[in-house]
Amino acid sequence: MPPLRLKVLHIEDNEEDHALVAVHLRRGGINADIRRIDSEPELNEALFEDWDLILCDYNLPGYSGLAALDKVRALGKLVPFILVSGEIGEDIAVQAMRNGANDYLLKSNLARLAPAAMLAIEANRTRIAKQRADLALSRSRQQLRELAQHLQASIEQERAAIAREIHDDVGGAMTAVKFDLEWIVRHAENPQVAERARRALETVGHAHEASQRIMHNLRPAILEQGLVPALQWMADRFAKRTGIETTFRASHEKPDLASGVPLVAYRFAQEALTNVSKHAQASKVSVDLTQAGGVLSIEVTDNGRGLNSEDLAKARSFGIRGLHERAETVGGWVDISSNPQGTSLILSVPLSGDENGFIDALLTGLPDDTGMMDNDHDDPTTWGNL
Repeated sequence: MPPLRLKVLHIEDNEEDHALVAVHLRRGGINADIRRIDSEPELNEALFEDWDLILCDYNLPGYSGLAALDKVRALGKLVPFILVSGEIGEDIAVQAMRNGANDYLLKSNLARLAPAAMLAIEANRTRIAKQRADLALSRSRQQLRELAQHLQASIEQERAAIAREIHDDVGGAMTAVKFDLEWIVRHAENPQVAERARRALETVGHAHEASQRIMHNLRPAILEQGLVPALQWMADRFAKRTGIETTFRASHEKPDLASGVPLVAYRFAQEALTNVSKHAQASKVSVDLTQAGGVLSIEVTDNGRGLNSEDLAKARSFGIRGLHERAETVGGWVDISSNPQGTSLILSVPLSGDENGFIDALLTGLPDDTGMMDNDHDDPTTWGNL
């Protein structure tokens, strides 16, 4: 096997010790291109180059091996570093290892130099490979987060577009049909025709209610009135629809929220309540909104059967994962606590600065709900009476 070729930097003030180190490296099968330096200025210059191994005496004129080690590590150099000294105490050896030295040797035992160098180089290669893998994994996760945010933005944009089409096209068509049917009712001479027209009007009314519900799910226009009224309205509707006793509490009437946060908070509560109705088997649920310490928190708590580790580990359990991804779009996070007495989902969002503002912008320019009549207050997404 041919000798291993290494580029070695040797920080040593004694020429004889330097020559002895070179001999032991060759005996150990290392063909070293070795350069000796003995001062801090020379070290500063040498560190502009790449080295396979750094060997360093502990005692240097006006300098020390630990100072050299600190300089190497401060520059982010991952090159293996071995202290080689005539004498070194246990405390110093421990400190050197803690500071990033790969090994330490006594000059009286240089037979171990080559094996120690090979071991340090191999360990360093493994560490570099791990760092590269960790960096690649981190980049991959960041790309996945960015993709999730992009998909979330695309979903909200598509919802807004569909809501606009329902408002403009379907709403306009039903309004026209309503006017025609009312005209028929007023002018029909045949009572049977008038009755059929009235029943058709009822059908149009049901279609109007359904379109209102669809529009609300697609585009929560009630958020224009503020997050607190929107969550209160959501809780009231949830209680009426499911029969589950629902309580809403808020520490602030008008919390100061960054762009994008209201819609994320609203969707979080909506998804959490949907999970309660589908899976929790609960009789009570509470929604609490608080703002303290620069953090907005929304906690949805139920008294249902709770979640176990198997529920959270299901391969296609995307509901909870979706909550996490949605929270990350505004720099927030989701905490889950569960036991047989119930489950608590908490969304926390820091309010310092304007996190991704794309979601709020999606609501800009959409048709408003002017024309709402007095008897329309049960549904804030209405177009007005048809």
